[in-house]
Amino acid sequence: MGSKGSAKRKNKGKKSGPQKHSQGQAAGTAVRNDYRGAQFERSQVVTNGSMTATTYVQQYAPVPTALDALPALPQEFTGRADDLAFILKVLDPDRPGGGPAVAVLSGWGGVGKTTLAYAAGHAAQQRGWFTGVLLVDLRGYDPHPAQAEDALEALLRALGVRPKHLPAPGAGREALYRSQLNMRREKGERLLVVADNASAVAQVQPLLPPGHHGMIVTSRHGLAGLGRMRTVNRLQPEDAIALLQAALKKNDPDDVRVEADPGAAERVVLACGCLPLALQITAALLAQDPGEPLSERADALGQAEGVLDGLSDGERSLRAMFDQSLERLSPQEQDLFRLLSLNPGPDIATPAAVVLANQPQAATERLLGRLAASHLIERNLAARGRWQMHDLLRAYANEQAEAFKARGRDPRRRYDQARTRLINYYTEHAEAADTHFDPPGSVVSSRFSDREQALAWFDAERENLIATAHTTPHAGLNLGFALGRYLAWRRRLQDLLVVRSLALDACRRLNDTRNEANAWTNLGSTLRELRRFDEALQAIETARTLHEQTGDAHGRATAWSNLGLVLQELRRFDEAHDAHDTARTLFHQTGDTHGEAAAWNNLGLVLQGLRRFKDAHDAHDTARTLYQQTGDTHSQADTWNNLGTVYRGLGRFDEGVEAGQYAIAMLAAAQDWFRTGAAWGELATTLTAAGADPGQVRGAWNESAAAYARAGAEHEAAASRAHTDSP
Repeated sequence: MGSKGSAKRKNKGKKSGPQKHSQGQAAGTAVRNDYRGAQFERSQVVTNGSMTATTYVQQYAPVPTALDALPALPQEFTGRADDLAFILKVLDPDRPGGGPAVAVLSGWGGVGKTTLAYAAGHAAQQRGWFTGVLLVDLRGYDPHPAQAEDALEALLRALGVRPKHLPAPGAGREALYRSQLNMRREKGERLLVVADNASAVAQVQPLLPPGHHGMIVTSRHGLAGLGRMRTVNRLQPEDAIALLQAALKKNDPDDVRVEADPGAAERVVLACGCLPLALQITAALLAQDPGEPLSERADALGQAEGVLDGLSDGERSLRAMFDQSLERLSPQEQDLFRLLSLNPGPDIATPAAVVLANQPQAATERLLGRLAASHLIERNLAARGRWQMHDLLRAYANEQAEAFKARGRDPRRRYDQARTRLINYYTEHAEAADTHFDPPGSVVSSRFSDREQALAWFDAERENLIATAHTTPHAGLNLGFALGRYLAWRRRLQDLLVVRSLALDACRRLNDTRNEANAWTNLGSTLRELRRFDEALQAIETARTLHEQTGDAHGRATAWSNLGLVLQELRRFDEAHDAHDTARTLFHQTGDTHGEAAAWNNLGLVLQGLRRFKDAHDAHDTARTLYQQTGDTHSQADTWNNLGTVYRGLGRFDEGVEAGQYAIAMLAAAQDWFRTGAAWGELATTLTAAGADPGQVRGAWNESAAAYARAGAEHEAAASRAHTDSP
């Protein structure tokens, strides 16, 4: 198949003797060079007459060629439709725009680049685009990679050049390679060169064929400047399951473990990172033990420690593959790769990596770029300046870090210091961002220009921050407090429960009684938001007791305020009224105007529940005035929203609509989308009570749903949308 259509030499046998040859004349004839009429300025005439020159051209008998080098595809090859389409578009002889037909495939070891290149070669030949294929393994990650001159020798031999006729390494060998390919072109042939497993541009550059022919290069590095680049990623889960199933059935057509337990099959392929090599190793191990359930293999692979031990079948090893890639890195790149495993979250921003590396930012960015080019880390395409590492590579990096630390006290101390620097970086930035949630007039950190920037940083680092909170008691304490208002703002209540619990646990472990009381209060507030009211009551009462023991009047006020909110949810309004009134008195005594305003606002809500709308109006109006004194427009919006509800209860609908509109404008300006959604809902209810046009009411409910959706509150958004479907 590979040599189909190639022209054959007619002469066979021994090498012919020397022959005279010149353009336009038959070989073997003497050429008389006649210089009559030529101009020879500034030349010296030595003699005159005519001169005879003889040129010898060696012609050799042909040797067999190897132009059908592509191995057959494994039957478990699956997926890769988009990758194949890209490669074929590059190799298409009728491709628009022309240009070199060179595709450069890169990706980390074991992702299936070589098999993909073979698949593309077969597909291209089936389309009749190539008359033959040349394959060369550059062994780029072996201890002794193939050099370009060795690869040229292999290719020239495959093209039929005898070893004794090979030029010495260098330009002559490259020229002969190009000449051989040009000669094939003149005969109507088009060849595909597959340069597999390259590690450097210098290995491939001399092998680039003339434009008529095509080439596919595979590498674990992104080799720029050779042709169209394509990163080969791991398989989609469904394709990974298909590969596992096909590999098992290749060994035993009656193996039905994938069909029998698709859930366990999915767990297996996810534990393998949907990486073809890992899946093939796993299939081989399963084939060796036909009685092993997939669930058992999934459990073994799911263990964080030793996962790479389970991805070796004696002949192939994922760890060995990673070792080859690591050995190609410089010592500085290897060091940063190991250090990145200390980051507890799923990705890392460049500034955090700078802290880990303890290097200038420019130097760290260069190292990160080289690691990404080696496909040991990946750029986060959704967020510029962020980097991520696959779970299997993270496990490998962690192994390497532990091995490095085991070398002695100094390496261990160095890595411990790097980890501490990173924890401090996350904690200090979180505490700085949290200051932008303080009431107006408070001193805020200059690390962030405003609340919007602080929110953006929190959003980007949320998973890292929560993971960091699990690392040490001090990190759990500090981040448990620093993350609270942000997570409440974003309505990430389950995350909030986690960090509040971590903070409480840290206080106990550190014997921090003062902060323990605040941690109980915060936990109780979160439990109330989750409507776990009995647990919330217990937590807040514990906080109140601890504050009384330490004599913290302000802490007692906060605890009483939160206790009143829980009692209010339980519709125990009289008790809630007493709790808020106690909180109001304590806030006033401690000089906390903002806290006192919040207590008045909460009192108004209780009075609404008691249907005492006139008293509720006075309470909310007092709260609004106090918030006005502190310059807190955001909290003023809450009081306006509550006043709208009171006006509706009093039958003063026009004032209720106006109050609701004030609230919506202020809350939207603060980008508090959850409360904006609630305010739109209150306005819709007021409009309904006022007998407004149904279209206007539906519009308000739609706005409510949209605001809730922006806040990520899908349950509330769905409830608002349900009102638009009502008659």
